[in-house]
Amino acid sequence: MDIDRIMTAMSIKEDEDQTLRPQSLDQYVGQEDIKEMLDIYIKAALKRKEALDHILLYGPPGLGKTTLAQIIANELGVQIKITSGPAIERSGDLAAVLSSLNPGDVLFIDEIHRLPRFVEEVLYAAMEDYVLDIVIGKEHESRSIRIDLPPFTLIGATTRFGDLSSPLRDRFGVVMRLSYYSVDDLKKIVTRTAKVYNNVIENEAIDSLAKRSRGTPRIANRLFRRVRDFAEIIGDGTVTEKITNHALTKLGIDHNGLDHTDYRYLRAIIERFNGGPVGIESIAASISEEIITVEDVYEPYLLQEGYIKRTNRGRMATEKTYSALGIKYYKGLFEDESK
Repeated sequence: MDIDRIMTAMSIKEDEDQTLRPQSLDQYVGQEDIKEMLDIYIKAALKRKEALDHILLYGPPGLGKTTLAQIIANELGVQIKITSGPAIERSGDLAAVLSSLNPGDVLFIDEIHRLPRFVEEVLYAAMEDYVLDIVIGKEHESRSIRIDLPPFTLIGATTRFGDLSSPLRDRFGVVMRLSYYSVDDLKKIVTRTAKVYNNVIENEAIDSLAKRSRGTPRIANRLFRRVRDFAEIIGDGTVTEKITNHALTKLGIDHNGLDHTDYRYLRAIIERFNGGPVGIESIAASISEEIITVEDVYEPYLLQEGYIKRTNRGRMATEKTYSALGIKYYKGLFEDESK
């Protein structure tokens, strides 16, 4: 069994630079209610000398689910093993991962909604009773073996909470939804990132970056790195407001954090589908994007900020979108339909 293939399925990318990740709950910015509850759960588990209950984290991408999982392991003083749903293709893959855990360890499965159903069913007993029931052999020669596991904590992360099966959801003792970050919290994150990279940054530049980061720390850190490049080449290395606005304009990001794809999406609804309602399949095809990318990456922020709304007939552009695009707005036939 190639355990390295499974456990390195989630390599740390530039957007998730390990040096930027806080190591404790005190260092983690935002999600205050979640931090408060996790602090209690972790201290209670340590006091009882038990494994922490299984945790499910869900919400849009880039909000810190992986970082929280690593912090939980740090706070517990245990090791964390990281993998993803698509990497666990067979029951044997799951058995190999679980068998490698020590008592109290954390197993983090990103995109847990993408676990194959037959693998998911094997996971049930592991989560509830810390055992693995594996069938080996074929047909009349098959037999079941039971493997005892050490107590462990499974932390699952997903951007598609509705795609999780009910039996799997019900086996998580703690379910937490991560929300978009406020501008104030993003300003703290940008300030910390600049400090980590030893860059001087103006307060006005911090404010501009925070407002254009779509409420998402990962985007804030990515934009900072790109702005830093501009500051080092066309300036003296100091991240100023002027350089920040120049860089973000070159990157095609407006003052609201909308980029070229957002505008293509919004224009498609208005110009090709008369403002909607229109199905997600039609929108994705018209802008040459995958449906899952549109639903997971672009739509959550547009919904959050009120640029679009969902009705029982499909997506619709709102008056805010018409205003952003400079197009005259006419109230539509389905205007009063609920989201």
